[in-house]
Formats: sequence, structure tokens, C-alpha cells
Amino acid sequence: MSRPAGDYLDQLARFVGQTPLQDIPAEVLERTRQILVDTLPVIAWGMREPQPSALVAEQLSASSEHGPCWVIGAGRTATPLDAAMLNGMAGAWLDYDEGNFLANGHPGIQVIPAALAVAQARHLSGAELLATIALSYEVVARIGMATQTKLIINPHGTFGVVGSALAVARLRGLPAESLRNLASLAASCCMATNRHTMLNGATVRNWYAGHSGFMGQMAVRMAQSGLTGPSDGVNTTFSLVLGDGFSPQVAVQDLGQRWLLTEGYLKLYPTARYVHSAIDALHDALGQAGRPVLADEVERIDVQAYKLAAFLAEQRPRDWFGTRFSIPFALATLLVGGRSGLDAFSNEAVADPAVQALASRVRVVEDEDFTRLYPQQQRVDLQLHLQGGKQLKGACHITSGEPGRPHAPADLARKYKDLAVPLWGASRAGQLQDALMTLERCPDVATLVDFLP
Repeated sequence: MSRPAGDYLDQLARFVGQTPLQDIPAEVLERTRQILVDTLPVIAWGMREPQPSALVAEQLSASSEHGPCWVIGAGRTATPLDAAMLNGMAGAWLDYDEGNFLANGHPGIQVIPAALAVAQARHLSGAELLATIALSYEVVARIGMATQTKLIINPHGTFGVVGSALAVARLRGLPAESLRNLASLAASCCMATNRHTMLNGATVRNWYAGHSGFMGQMAVRMAQSGLTGPSDGVNTTFSLVLGDGFSPQVAVQDLGQRWLLTEGYLKLYPTARYVHSAIDALHDALGQAGRPVLADEVERIDVQAYKLAAFLAEQRPRDWFGTRFSIPFALATLLVGGRSGLDAFSNEAVADPAVQALASRVRVVEDEDFTRLYPQQQRVDLQLHLQGGKQLKGACHITSGEPGRPHAPADLARKYKDLAVPLWGASRAGQLQDALMTLERCPDVATLVDFLP
């Protein structure tokens, strides 16, 4: 099938392959650095969990190759394939990583692990890594925005395979004219993911992000070996297989001028992003009380939400993983109090009778008007019914952390400190932050810091 010169897929491929660092706006590079600062300790904490830790031991003991790439938080190094897979999985494990409403997913954790691993293996500069992450993130985000994703599909391991492949191709110096075929081939290697993994507490969902980093590299190897993709694998996969429609025009509209990377979010709670909208509505309601509200005072909580948030209505998650996808649990654990951050979404919190009792009194339903407003608004209304008949009402229109409602810098600094200091100590945590915020000055990413592997 013939194609017009410079079609949308060619534009996306050449955007990653040919855009120099100096053509990327300063605010985009600054946001990319911030995403890296947020992401690396999130990966390290995920790597400490029993299942990722066990998989690291199994995968690396079974491999006859031992490469130079960090397995962050494991004290190990590995080949680029293994490192990208393990870091991607660990980064998604706690659902504490960066994301993007417009992109319908988490572009950062799809591309950062592969880009970092390949840059380390090839001893590339921080400047080249920084540019590559920014550009490949943008492709993932734009394909996600252009896709009418089926509700059942979890976005990890889908759009990210294309972005990961293009990132690796740039870092490996593949010719720009070969990247269109690579993008089409990579899009034909996405996973058939599903959101029931979230509702069922199935941690295989976290592997999906690892697939992006692994399969992106494999797609490059296949393309270099002469394998080809269909004429337009991106359109086919995302309009017919994983989506109900795909708009090539949306994918390239204002490419290089509007940067979706600057329109994403960082998380202050380790839950699915849609849960944050309900948490914001809860804080709005509590702010009207003028005093602390005790969990025992709450008779019930009614929540009206957009569809993707209403999907997360499970009242009794079975373990810590299920808490990430339960609005009733999130509201209950924060109201019961005594825990914060990761502790509020732990197995201990799941087993707390007070949390269980309150979560059973939270009802979440979809409001179709709110669904029509999404994603421009993330509307959630909440009514807190207290003993004695008093009601407290709260609402969220724009979720905290969005560009129109940014987090306070002190809150983001607190998150980094809470995660990084227990892992590496205050001095090293500061050293890592400084190194990432001046990444373009590093001549060899393999020597960025000496304590992460």
C-alpha cells in the first residue's frame, strides 16, 4: 500500500530520530528532569517488594549475561533487556509513578527504563538521554491521546512499546528513514492488557510496563534483522485491536509546539489517578467542617464520578495492590488516620477493621454528565453524611497536580524526601536529585552516581 510522503507516522518517527536537544523548549526539559527525580525512588521502592525482588533473583541468576545497567533498588546490574523490564515493572508496582490524563496512561515509566538502560550500556551522555526521554514520552502521549482506548484495556504495555522502540533507535543511532517501519512493527508487539487485573488485585498488571521497555528493545533488534511491520501498525492496533478509533491528525497536531509532557501529573498518593479526584473532593468536604472529622462520626459517603473513577468502586480490596484501585478504601484509610503515604495503602491498613467498616459505607456511582466533561475536567462530587443528619459536601473539578492546579513544590519535595532518604540516606538522596536536575552536564550516564545499583 502506498503512503503519502511525511504521513503522521513518519512525522512521529522523525520527531524522535532527528530533533536535537537545543530544539526542545527549556520548560519541557525541566519537566523531564522533574519526572526523573520522581520516578527513580518510586522504582527503587517497588523493587523492594517481595515479588519484584524474587523476580530479580530468578531472572538474573538464570541469565548468563551480566550487563552494566542499573536494576534500581536491587543492588544489582543487568543487561539492557533485563534492566528495562525489571525497572519498568518495579516503577509501576506501587502505582506512585507519573502519568498523563490526556495520554490515557503513564508515558514516563514506559520509556525511561529502556532509555536509561541503553544509554548506560552505550556510555552515552546525560544530554542525549534527557532529549530522548522527552521526545519519546511525547510520542507515547500523542498516540494515547489519539486513541479511543477500549475501557477494558490497561494502557501499560501498549502505546509505550512504540515510544520505547523509538527511544532505543535514537540512542543506537538508527537512520531516521528506518524509524517509520520500526514504529509500525513495535505497535504490532503490544500486549492485550486488561483492567480486570486492577479490580482483581492481579499483580501481573505491573509487568505490562516492563513489557514496554523489553519489547521496545526487541522491536529494534527485529527491525535491524530485517523484520518488517504492516503498512501502518499504529493505526491498525489502536483503532481496531486495543481501541475503538484512532485519529492520525490528533497524533501530530502542533507536534513540536504543544508538548503533552508538560501537561501531566506527579502523584502524592500511591493510587490510580482517578482515585485522586475523589480524595480531593473528600479534602474539600473536610475543609468545611472547621474541625477534625472522626471516622466513627461518618454514617456513609456518597460519591458521583466520571466513568473511569466510578469503575474503581470496590469496597473490599483483598490486599495492598487492590487498594490502589478502590475509592472506598482510599477515603476510608485517610479518614481513619494514623497512616500516611505508602503506609495508608498497606496490608496492615487493609486488615484494619475500622477501615473495612468505613469502606463498606462508601458508594460510588457514575454521573454521565461528569463523564462527558472528562478529560478536560475530572469532576467528582462527594457527600459526607455524619451522625445527627449533618452533611458535608465537597467537589473536585480539576484534580490536584494537573497543570491548572499544580502541587505545591513543598509537597513534591516531601514526597521525594520520604522515599529517597530511607533508601539512600539524606546525603546520597541529595546527590541523586542534583545529578538528575543537571543531567545534561553528565558525560556518561553509567557514572551518574555510584550507589543506585
